[in-house]
Amino acid sequence: MAFTNARSRSLPPALAALEEESIHTIREVVAERERPVLLFSGGKDSIILLHLCARAFAGEKLPLSVMHVDTGHNFEEVIAFRDSLCASLSVPLIVASVQRSIDEGRVTEERGPRASRNRLQSVTLLDAIAEHRFDAAFGGARRDEDRARAKERVVSVRDELGGWDPKNQRPEMFDLYNLDVAKGGHLRVFPISNWTELDVWSYIAARDLGVPDIYFAHEREVFERDGMLYGVTPFVQRTAAEKAFTETVRFRTVGDASCTGAVRSSARTLSEVLQEVQDARVTERGATRADDRATDAAMEDRKKEGYF
Repeated sequence: MAFTNARSRSLPPALAALEEESIHTIREVVAERERPVLLFSGGKDSIILLHLCARAFAGEKLPLSVMHVDTGHNFEEVIAFRDSLCASLSVPLIVASVQRSIDEGRVTEERGPRASRNRLQSVTLLDAIAEHRFDAAFGGARRDEDRARAKERVVSVRDELGGWDPKNQRPEMFDLYNLDVAKGGHLRVFPISNWTELDVWSYIAARDLGVPDIYFAHEREVFERDGMLYGVTPFVQRTAAEKAFTETVRFRTVGDASCTGAVRSSARTLSEVLQEVQDARVTERGATRADDRATDAAMEDRKKEGYF
């Protein structure tokens, strides 16, 4: 969690350029919008985003809120890290609860072995944006994760229903952003959009940032489904044929435990993770996120409904 200790370290030129670009984006949006919020889950990308915000406004109180859209079906290691990091930085955390959305009848929970709360997050997020009157939401999405995210601009306009229209996007030339928002709408902003998974891990190493242990190889009870390894948790219902076994795995991405898979791995150190990522031929979401495998346009369809 060495956010402050890393400030004086120099970066390789490519990473320094990415950091500068991201900080520029963050400062521009915060300067123009009245109620920005940073979406923080405790995952690696949101950790970097929080670190970049701390660097962008070094020595000052963060001029934006921090919020987690919580499905309630999380990996314990990630939530523990989330809470510890926010406490160490004295950052108040807003938790928007999918369980509350279910209890209030805003969404209907799926049932069965393949049930997931992942898609339900869109309603919870949009309700929280309306409740707190946020007009810009920073997220840690990157273009290399999915083809739909590759289409989306750094500054993405959402309408009054939170929806995204991929055919109606603003041009972005020379880091110039149109930050106007129509009444009832808001912006989604992705400062690390141009980073890759390898950039993320290289930056974590260079800045000596802490991340949850779940990202490194460890023994875990898992089961196999559709070629993916899922952790055995109270949130995932197995079929009779899906037998649990112990395997050495790590997670390339973290999210709702019901749709996030692990990969077999022996990478227990940052350098080993970096080598593994460098050798990978499938993106982390393509390899380990069941929600993105549903259809070829699964991510785009969710974004049109208000997803991150």
